[in-house]
Amino acid sequence: MAVTVSLVLLLGLVLFFLLRSNSLTPGAAFIAVMFGFFLASTGAAGPITNMTTAIVQSIPNP
Repeated sequence: MAVTVSLVLLLGLVLFFLLRSNSLTPGAAFIAVMFGFFLASTGAAGPITNMTTAIVQSIPNP
């Protein structure tokens, strides 16, 4: 799925910059967890992927 691949890249990039800036906030932890789920494709990644797809589809296209 194209959304999953680009989302992994985006989350990885955001996580990289958060780690470089030593930003240890709940937001950084959430980004790290989401990156892990998408990257590892565990059993829990299915519901998270469905939720993310629903959110992406709910954003109006210009």
